[in-house]
Amino acid sequence: MELEPLRDGHGRLIGDLRVSVTDRCNFRCQYCMPAEGLPWLERREILSFEEIARLVALFSAMGVRDLRLTGGEPLVRRGFPQLVRMLSDIEDVAEVSVTTNGFLLERDAAALVQAGMSRFNVSIDSLQGDRFYELTRRDALPQVLRGLEVLASFPEAHPIKVNAVAIREFTEEEVLPFAEFARRTPYEVRFIEYMPLDADHAWTPEQVLTGEEIRAAITAVYPLEPEPREPHATARVYRFADGHGRIGFINPVSEPFCGDCNRIRLTADGRLRTCLFSLNETDLREPLRAGADDSELEQIIRDAVWRKELKHHVGEPGFIQPARSMSAIGG
Repeated sequence: MELEPLRDGHGRLIGDLRVSVTDRCNFRCQYCMPAEGLPWLERREILSFEEIARLVALFSAMGVRDLRLTGGEPLVRRGFPQLVRMLSDIEDVAEVSVTTNGFLLERDAAALVQAGMSRFNVSIDSLQGDRFYELTRRDALPQVLRGLEVLASFPEAHPIKVNAVAIREFTEEEVLPFAEFARRTPYEVRFIEYMPLDADHAWTPEQVLTGEEIRAAITAVYPLEPEPREPHATARVYRFADGHGRIGFINPVSEPFCGDCNRIRLTADGRLRTCLFSLNETDLREPLRAGADDSELEQIIRDAVWRKELKHHVGEPGFIQPARSMSAIGG
């Protein structure tokens, strides 16, 4: 049953839901969590597959048709392909995608494609083993690249995007190798500006290597031509002028795209967040488990989304970093 479209108080229609299925991760990336990790949620605190499916069905009935599954690392959630099947079977869901570090793709790619996963974003911050280890604290690059190759063998998994977080005094050495990677493979490489979502709260504006700086460095060697920006898109996409590949830039710090943001987030423990940088959350788990019917849940959701922030204020005086890190929010 279709419901009235979900709209925020600034007139934006909400069409994209990011669902974190776990806060656990098998990497310890410096821009996300400490080397020793973080305290994990207890099993009872995390939404069950059935609870996730019920909420996704309700959101999709309100016009939220694009669904991205995140973590933590979503592939560490036991039975994850089963959840993908449950969600892809929901009538109003148009697309189910995932953001993963790729470590378990060699094992799970086939099952995920067969379950209905339609888009994959794989996070790879360096193409050099020692530098990959430096940033992720895991000697895992060969396994990630093998998983990427397995995934690429399925035509229905394309387009596949490779995401690299851009950090000053680290990523400069990665820019041209990633550009060449995008030119010789079927993957679209996307550089994401480093955001203040680290658990150590050590982020500074000086650490942000901007998308414009990276684009300039690439186009000096391999000329780029812009493609039209799709409504609500996070990435500014360019194609190589000679036709060999595409590359994207996600610039939330230097070029915020808040004006037409249509995204909301659901954390692994059932909290609704209306912005990645929200300081407040709305609990959906407790009313869900207390027996709230769909109309009651719908009203809670609508009230929360109506208060969605106009913009995130990163880089502005008085900005406050959210208490949760990226792994606990869901990327």
